[in-house]
Amino acid sequence: MNTRELREAAAEHLVRNGLLADVVPAAQGPILARAEGSLIWDTEGKEYLDFNSGQMCSTLGHNHPAVTRAIRAGLGELTHASSVYYNVPQVELARRLAGTLDAPLKRTLFIQSGADSNEAAMLFARRATGRSGIAAFHLSFHGYTDVTRAVSYCAAGPGYGPSIPDVYAIPTPYAYRAPLASEDPEWWRPLLGMGFELLDRECPGNLAGVIVEPLVSAGGVIEMPDGYLAALLEEVRARGALLIFDEAQTGLGKLGTMYAYQQEGVVPDIITLSKHFGGGLAVSAMVTSDEIEERAIAGGLSFGHSHSSDPIACTAGSASLDVIEAEDVPARARRISAYWQERVRALQQRFEIIGDVRGRGILQGIELVRDRRGKAPAKEEAQAVYRHALREGMIFSVRGQHGNVMRFVPPFGTTEAQLDRALDILEGGLEAAHRR
Repeated sequence: MNTRELREAAAEHLVRNGLLADVVPAAQGPILARAEGSLIWDTEGKEYLDFNSGQMCSTLGHNHPAVTRAIRAGLGELTHASSVYYNVPQVELARRLAGTLDAPLKRTLFIQSGADSNEAAMLFARRATGRSGIAAFHLSFHGYTDVTRAVSYCAAGPGYGPSIPDVYAIPTPYAYRAPLASEDPEWWRPLLGMGFELLDRECPGNLAGVIVEPLVSAGGVIEMPDGYLAALLEEVRARGALLIFDEAQTGLGKLGTMYAYQQEGVVPDIITLSKHFGGGLAVSAMVTSDEIEERAIAGGLSFGHSHSSDPIACTAGSASLDVIEAEDVPARARRISAYWQERVRALQQRFEIIGDVRGRGILQGIELVRDRRGKAPAKEEAQAVYRHALREGMIFSVRGQHGNVMRFVPPFGTTEAQLDRALDILEGGLEAAHRR
C-alpha cells in the first residue's frame, strides 16, 4: 500500500487514540515504516530523529542488533508457554535481573506493560499489608488501564466514570512552581507533611502503599528535591505502608545509573520496570523482597495474563540487559545529558521563553513560559516548536500539567552529530516561537 492508500485505510479502520491530538493528530502526522538506531523513516522516505525513542521503549536504539539476534534465535525455541508454569527464559531473566538490583529486591513477576506492572505492585501492596489505600503524586502518570488511570492524576479527565476506590493524591514537589515560596532548600517539607496529614484523615490506618516516579516524567520532567524521597520513605514506614517506585521511565540506565533509586539512597519495597526492558518488545517486571512476596501470597494474591512471562519477551529482556551492561548505557546517558544541557542552557540565555531546563541522563525537559517573572505557561508556543520540529525531521513529545513542557528522550546511541542536528532544529523552532 502506498501512503495515500494507507491513510485512507487508517481513516476507515483505525480507532483514533487522542494522543497529542491538539498538536499534530495521528491522521495528519507521518506513517512510520522503518527504523534503525536513533532514526526512523516514514512511508515517503523522510528521515526523523526519534527523540521520543518510540514510546520510550526503543532507547537502546531501534532494532538493536544484539536484541534482534536473540529474538530470532528464541523464535525457533519457544515463543509462547503456559503462564501457569515456569519457562527457561523466564527463570534466567529473573536471576539476571536480581543481580542488577540491591537487596532485598530479588523476586520478580514478569508481565507485559508498565501499566500491568504497576497494577501488580499496587495489588501486592494491598495483599501484603491487608489494607487498601494507595497514594500517588498529583502530577503522576502510571498507565492507562482503569486501575492505573485512577492514580495517573496528570492524565485525569472528566467522563471516564468513577475511579477505583481508596486512591488518593499527594502534592508533587514541583520546585519551579512551588506553592510555598521559600528560600529554604527544604521548602518541600511542609508540603510533604500536608500530604500525609490529609492521608491520615482520608484513609486512617488503611494506607497500603505510595507509588511514585523518582523523576516525574509525563507530569513535566520534574526532579525530586534533595532529600525528598528519603523523607517520603520515612513517612510511609511510619504508617506501616510500602513504597513503590515506578521506574518505567527512569530505570535501566536512563538517568545515568542502573536505577534512579540508587541516586537517592532509597531502596523501595517494590520497583516496576518496563519501556526499553524488552528492547522494543512488550515485557515488564514487578520486583519485591522475599518478605513482601510471602506476605502477599499468604494474603491470597493471584495475578497474571495469558502472555505473562512469555519466553520470547523474557529472551528479549535478557538480551537488553546484556546490551545495557556491555555498552555501559548509564555512562552514555551521562554524556548525552552533559552535552545536551550545555547547549540548551546556552539557548536559555538567548530565549526568554525558556523558563526552566531540567532532567537527567536521556530524560530531558524544557519548560516554556510567556514570561519568566510570572511563569505563565506557553502551551501554544510549545506546540508550535513541536510542529516545527516534525516538519524539520525530529520527533519528541509535549507533556506537563499545562502542556508546555517539551520532553526529549534520545536513544543511548545517539551521536554528537545527531544531538547537534536536533538542537539546531530546536533552536529554529524557538526562534519562530519567539517571533510570535
